[in-house]
Amino acid sequence: MSRDGMSRRSLLSATGAVIVAGVAQRKVLASTDDPTANRQIDFEDSFSQLDWSVWNAGPKAGTFDTGFYGRSAFARRSGEQGFIPYEIVDDPRAEDGKALQISAKYIGSPMSVPAYYGNTNPEYQWISGNIQTARKDGIVTKGWRRGYFEARMLFPSHPLTWPAFWLMNGRSILAPKTSIELDVVEHKGWEPTLYGTYLHEWGQPGEHHEGTGVPTGVDVTQDYRRYGILVDDTKCIPYFERKPIIDSRTGKTADWPIHRSPDLDIDGDVFWPLLTLALSADIPYPQGLTAQQLLTHMRVDYFRVYV
Repeated sequence: MSRDGMSRRSLLSATGAVIVAGVAQRKVLASTDDPTANRQIDFEDSFSQLDWSVWNAGPKAGTFDTGFYGRSAFARRSGEQGFIPYEIVDDPRAEDGKALQISAKYIGSPMSVPAYYGNTNPEYQWISGNIQTARKDGIVTKGWRRGYFEARMLFPSHPLTWPAFWLMNGRSILAPKTSIELDVVEHKGWEPTLYGTYLHEWGQPGEHHEGTGVPTGVDVTQDYRRYGILVDDTKCIPYFERKPIIDSRTGKTADWPIHRSPDLDIDGDVFWPLLTLALSADIPYPQGLTAQQLLTHMRVDYFRVYV
């Protein structure tokens, strides 16, 4: 989510083509032990409230760019243009009856969001949300080197939405060439039974990318689903509903090496989470959006880390 997106677009496009050709008929998920087995919850946020001592809102923490991407401006905690996209809502489908709702709203007039490139472009005059456990000054309030990271989420059905749950390494904030990005899930609101999962090690030397599309077999815009990733000493494995993802390129479990793992250990580095509702800029802007589509929402039941 932190660069121009060319790698992930091509990977998901290629995967989609293979699926159309018939891969969707084979089993998408491998059977293995539950990734939470023999692990304990080290951190849990069930979002009965938004704890601002843990979470920071606004553009992605980093110094490589402004922290904005796509067709919306990520609002700070206090909101932008009079709109606050962060809310705790009642939801009987959530485990404790409460969920974090992050919204995207079309403003449709010139905006004044600091450092946002889309303030004067009508197609980009949207406000949406991103929360993360890191800040632009390099401070990480919550981070982990290893573990199983999971979020239970409900995505919107929409012609522009691009929600995500992802991880970045702490050192990448001030040293972008050390960047490791783990995209647990990137969903596009017009693809209800497909999403993408990716590993990106940005910057030279040793830039490295992995990724695959994930046919879910269920509509992820209709109910909450669990999206996770297991990170160990040298690799990561993405999960859907606690089953490991099959990499469509190999037909095997997506067991991806993290080439910069030794650097993580030398630097005492950790991964920190982001929960984001973005709007895609990779497609033509849809014409004739309905009134209902000018305000849309994603929900997060919980975020957990098992170690």
